[in-house]
Amino acid sequence: MNEISQSLARQGLVRSRGHRVLGGVCAGLGRRFGIGPWMSRLLFVFVLMVVPGSQLLLYPVLWILMPSEETAGAFQQTQTPPPAAA
Repeated sequence: MNEISQSLARQGLVRSRGHRVLGGVCAGLGRRFGIGPWMSRLLFVFVLMVVPGSQLLLYPVLWILMPSEETAGAFQQTQTPPPAAA
């Protein structure tokens, strides 16, 4: 599961810490796609009305798989190569 979280972190899909209402998933998706957190929440609810039920399964899965901002920072620090000797 760490590989999936690292892959999502590399793609910029991380749960927001500052704009979270529940888990930060919608705010993280909004940031990734360049829209505001409230707009992404409204789109989430709209899609829930159009395709009922799918988001009720998708949100918890993303909550589990998407790393938080702190965890994503830890992933990046561990993958940073050491400075080259001159």
